[in-house]
Amino acid sequence: MGSHVCVPIRAALTTAGDDADAARDAGANLIEFRVDGLYDGSPETITLIQRLVKQSALPCIVTCRAREEGGDFEGDDTSLADLCRALRDADDPPRYVDVEFVRFERSAELRESLRLPAGREAPGLILSMHDFDGRPADLARRVRAMREEPAARVLKIAYRARSIRDNLELFDILQTRDRPTIALGMGEFGLMSRVLAPKFGGLLTFASLRSESASAPGQPTIEELLGRYRFRSIGRDTRVYGVVGWPVSHSLSPLVHNAGFEAVGHDGVYLPMPVAAGETGGRAGASDGTFESFKATLDELSLHPTLGFAGASVTLPHKEHAIAWAKREGIRIEPGAERIGAANTIAIERGMHGEAQGAIVVNTDATAAAVCLARRIGDLEGKRVAVLGAGGVARAVAFACADAGAQVTLHNRTHERARALASELGAIAAGSIVAPDTTEPSADADAIVNCTPIGMASGPAPDASPVSEATLRETGAVVFDTVYNPAQTPLLRAARAAGRDTIDGVSMFVAQGEQQFRLWTGTDSPAGLFERLCRDTLG
Repeated sequence: MGSHVCVPIRAALTTAGDDADAARDAGANLIEFRVDGLYDGSPETITLIQRLVKQSALPCIVTCRAREEGGDFEGDDTSLADLCRALRDADDPPRYVDVEFVRFERSAELRESLRLPAGREAPGLILSMHDFDGRPADLARRVRAMREEPAARVLKIAYRARSIRDNLELFDILQTRDRPTIALGMGEFGLMSRVLAPKFGGLLTFASLRSESASAPGQPTIEELLGRYRFRSIGRDTRVYGVVGWPVSHSLSPLVHNAGFEAVGHDGVYLPMPVAAGETGGRAGASDGTFESFKATLDELSLHPTLGFAGASVTLPHKEHAIAWAKREGIRIEPGAERIGAANTIAIERGMHGEAQGAIVVNTDATAAAVCLARRIGDLEGKRVAVLGAGGVARAVAFACADAGAQVTLHNRTHERARALASELGAIAAGSIVAPDTTEPSADADAIVNCTPIGMASGPAPDASPVSEATLRETGAVVFDTVYNPAQTPLLRAARAAGRDTIDGVSMFVAQGEQQFRLWTGTDSPAGLFERLCRDTLG
């Protein structure tokens, strides 16, 4: 049997039973009762906890987590030993009792309370350690010490992941386990460890019943785990894909690609893979560490011997880094991506045993943008296209339009960067590219394309528009926003109010995503699937 899905319940006694039923109905096969907010050391609360266990809809873990490891329990070791003894001796014991290793190590009374009589199998001891600050400096020593404790039926290691790379060490712990083990990264960077637990033989992963009831940061809901990430279909040979960028929590790529994998029977799972400058959770930008973070992460993902990393979508701020990384590692670059100087797709071919057999970086943004524009304004030859921005998306859009014969103007907050990009792309594209000293596009443009994150739901200015209302009233241009979340950005709302024709970012997102899917799986995604999922989700 694969990894269990365990739902932690911290609800009041009046609703805990209902939540246990709901977790069972949602697909969980194990419940964790977090009683640290309930247990006060009294016999009365012990009786209540025993009743909760007896009436549980599913086999359960009882956890009374100490405050120093993220819980609410402030009692002493004697009080905790009383609870463990009562659970051990109950007619209906829990499947497991979770006790922190530091407590277990220091208290002979607690160790005695967890010793099972002959012939009894439950409750088994989960010996755990938690660090909410980050990877412990002495992690290897702690794991070794926990493995030396014969009374522990299960070991649990959990710490706040500070980067995607922290997940790989957790996978290595699982693969060298000497008994059932749980190894999880907390926080946004640790989602991979939770979803991929079955790939590496983890005993279980935790999922919350509702997003607001998560018992640890970064915990997915059971609906996300079983639905979006198809947890129960993940096995040792499952290929791993993701969206690499910062931020990525808003991305719809996991939704569409996982649904596509399921529809065509591809054994893959697609995850958010946040990679920020320095990978400390700060917003990436001009930091000198941005490329180094990207390179270090991609190197470790692609070289890990058992992860099966087979590809990624690359988004802000790493599209140009993808080209630099490929050149540095000797990876093949699609000619269009090399000419543009930015890529949004990485594909890694792997053999039967997971070994890398080749890789390529590609730009699917360029063709997707050109197709979206051509559908609305026809042949781009001689058309005037104003492109806002000078990052990876702007490079792709400007190149695609100019190469199709359009006259492109680049508008960016930093004029020097726009001029440098215009000079660079203008030398290799068929049409002209210029960069006037203004952030506002000319009213005589045939199309205005926003390639900045302005208006993005999780971006720096979600309520702003990169184009003034005055320009939108004066121009007759089609207004195209490459931001897709939300589908109707402030720019598009203002453009429609001014009577302009618009193209939303969903159209481009779907077009480029379908190309990525074909590259990774060798087959087309089901017709209309990506578009329907995106528009249903975004309303």
